[in-house]
Amino acid sequence: MPMTPFYARFRDLAFAETRSVATRKYSSLPDANFGLMEFYCNEPACDCRRVLLQVVKQDSGAQVWATISFGWETPAFYQKWSYGDPDAASQAGSSLDPLGEQSILSGALLDLFRNLLQTDADYVQRLARHYDLAKAADTKPTRSRVKNRAKKC
Repeated sequence: MPMTPFYARFRDLAFAETRSVATRKYSSLPDANFGLMEFYCNEPACDCRRVLLQVVKQDSGAQVWATISFGWETPAFYQKWSYGDPDAASQAGSSLDPLGEQSILSGALLDLFRNLLQTDADYVQRLARHYDLAKAADTKPTRSRVKNRAKKC
């Protein structure tokens, strides 16, 4: 599934609303400032209601310390969305993305996400709102889509 970084389309909003977490004396993580960069599916017909979060650390450049996949809907939603696939229910909640970059801190960062961020209703609502903005941007006709549509007529 092709993914687009939220900041690529909504730079100012992403700058204002990207979640960060400062870990201080956290048992399994170094004292650091971590940011969660959001990526959303850019397929117009897809309604997966998921986000891919790349966790970066303030002082380590572009290195990704964990890639977390998060679906905020219920397991029943994902089963219906996937036409009854029993494995689809596992898309609800959070997990380390098997195709994303990981590090020795990934498991601890997933635990931090589950305990602190996934339980924060305002943050989950923010992710859902960002998803809606990204999906709306994907369904707007671009100049090339309009041009291609005109060619088919």
